[in-house]
Amino acid sequence: MRGFTHRAVDRTAELAEGSTSYYFRTREALLFAALARMAELDTLDIGDVPDLGGSVDLEMLTNLLFAVVLGWLTEGRERTLARYELTLESTRRPALRTRMITYGATFRLLAEQTIAAAGATEPKRRAGTLVAHLDGLMLHHLTRVGPGELDEADLRAACRDLLVLALT
Repeated sequence: MRGFTHRAVDRTAELAEGSTSYYFRTREALLFAALARMAELDTLDIGDVPDLGGSVDLEMLTNLLFAVVLGWLTEGRERTLARYELTLESTRRPALRTRMITYGATFRLLAEQTIAAAGATEPKRRAGTLVAHLDGLMLHHLTRVGPGELDEADLRAACRDLLVLALT
C-alpha cells in the first residue's frame, strides 16, 4: 500500500505527473476510486447469472463459479491481490471499510439470489459463508499459503464442493 501513490499511478498510467491528483485530491479519494473501479470490473467478470427457475444444475453453477474464480486468479490476479490489499487497509481506514462493506454486500446479495433460485435454504447465511470460503480459497491460491496454488481440476472441484455446501 505504501507504493500506491498519485505519482505511482501517474507513472503506471503514463500520465503527466499531477494528473491523478487533479482528479483525486487525497489518497483516500484515490483509494475509493480504485475500489470502485475494481468492483465495476468484478461485476463485469461475473456477468448475468442465468435464471435458474428454482431448480439447480450443479454442474452449470460449478462451471459459472469456476470461470469467474479462475479469471480472478489468472488475468485478474493483480486486481484480486489489490482487493486483498485494500481489505487489509480498510481495517485502518473506517471510511474505506464502509465502502468495502457496501461493495461486498452487492456480491453477497448476488450469491444469495443465485443460491436461493437454486433452492438453497437460509440463502443469506449460506451466501455469506460461500463468499467467505471463496475469498479464503483465492487468498490461499494467490499467496501459496495453506493448501497453496491449485491446478484447474482441483480448483473446479473446490468450487463444486463449496456450492454443494451452500445448497444443502
